Amino acid sequence: MGVISLRRRLEPSRQVDVYEVKLGDEFLMSSLFTVAEIELARLGLAALADMTPEGGRGLDVVVGGLGLGYTARTVLEEPRVASLVVVEALEEVIDWHERRLLPDVDGLTADPRTRLVQGDFFALARGDEDAPGGFDPQQPGRRFDAILLDVDHSPRHVLHPSHAAFYTGSGLRQLARHLRSGGVFALWSDDPPDPDFLDVLREVFVDVEAHAVSFPNFLTGGESSNTVYVASTKPPI
Repeated sequence: MGVISLRRRLEPSRQVDVYEVKLGDEFLMSSLFTVAEIELARLGLAALADMTPEGGRGLDVVVGGLGLGYTARTVLEEPRVASLVVVEALEEVIDWHERRLLPDVDGLTADPRTRLVQGDFFALARGDEDAPGGFDPQQPGRRFDAILLDVDHSPRHVLHPSHAAFYTGSGLRQLARHLRSGGVFALWSDDPPDPDFLDVLREVFVDVEAHAVSFPNFLTGGESSNTVYVASTKPPI
């Protein structure tokens, strides 16, 4: 997909260090704007507020896309979470966190609930021949209470053409196999809520919402907005 890089610079208007990820010449994320990445975790887990896991166990969560780590860190702030598997395609991104280069999320890899898995999230969701066991290589076929995804810019603007099939009814049905009954799929998007994609989600899930997440953008002097889609599977009878 291109050369990925982590940059640190001083933001002169605020006198703070800023961490930025670029893929080639394209900016992917910045520590200046993390509201929506945090809300991806909060909204996704909030949809499980009424869920009582069997046997009193905690919640098992997957995060697709490690990035700067804000979504994963927010998941770990939820006391109901028992385990977190973070799937990241690029070894370099995992290395940034293992080397503790990102002070805002420094405790992420030290938390015993966390495991970082290098792999292609979309291949694992499909169950390709080289990735047949799902998101946890230590427990093939394992199901989860929540899967939170932040990899592509949006369902229409993907980082690689091979990702596009995931955002179809067939691709989402393959994903839903990895969720427990009543489980939640949540997705970050840089685009406004997309009615067509909401219709696709409704083909697979029973409760579907698109949350517009707005935040101040001091660079433009106005507001910016992202979208978090939250979709639930059918709860147990």
